Parts: sequence; structure tokens; C-alpha cells
Amino acid sequence: MKYETLDLIFPYIVFFYGILMVFVLENKALDRLARERMPAMGATLRSHRGLAWVCLFVGGLWSLQNLAFT
Repeated sequence: MKYETLDLIFPYIVFFYGILMVFVLENKALDRLARERMPAMGATLRSHRGLAWVCLFVGGLWSLQNLAFT
């Protein structure tokens, strides 16, 4: 894989990771289910909340930049 191709794909991967993680972490039903069935893994997942928001915003801006300049 060329570096140019990776540079075009990576921002979208970061953005979609952010979308997925924010959806899972901010959904009250999924949070309740995680607390009931897997408390240790749920706590680890909740510790990634800041990273999810950063990936959402940075990946979104980075994707928009790629769309604007290509």
C-alpha cells in the first residue's frame, strides 16, 4: 500500500472509530448492559471516552480537509 493511499484512508478510519465509540459510550441502554454483564470491561471501555471524542472531532476535521483539497 502506498503512503498516499494510507493518507487518504486513515482519517476516515479515525472518524468512524470516533463515531462508533461515542455512540456506544453515550447510549444509556448499552451502558447499563455493560455495567450488568461485564463490569470490568465496561470500566475499561468508559475510560476511553475522551479518546473517542478526540477521534470524532479530529477525524472529522481531517476528513473534511481531505475532501476539500482533493
